[in-house]
Amino acid sequence: MREPYEILVKPLVSEKSMLQMGENKYSFAVAKDANKIEIKHAVEKMFDVTVVSVNTRTIRGKIKRQGRYEGKRPDVKKAVVTLKAGDQIKVFEGLS
Repeated sequence: MREPYEILVKPLVSEKSMLQMGENKYSFAVAKDANKIEIKHAVEKMFDVTVVSVNTRTIRGKIKRQGRYEGKRPDVKKAVVTLKAGDQIKVFEGLS
């Protein structure tokens, strides 16, 4: 089994994710090959909370041009984790 820091890449902080925190939902960028069960165990182990559900989606990278050169941004897998009522992740606490 992989370590939690290998599965959870970084927390996602955006306007939408801040609004979802009021509903006890937290967003993370995760490893592309991570599944929902691994993500659930990683969040529970790292933050000592109870996860109710995990929703994932893979965002394809956009094609970008710089003059005559063309490149592609990397694909990213996002996970929205819903916690049990009363649980909070302290890392996000000062952001809202």
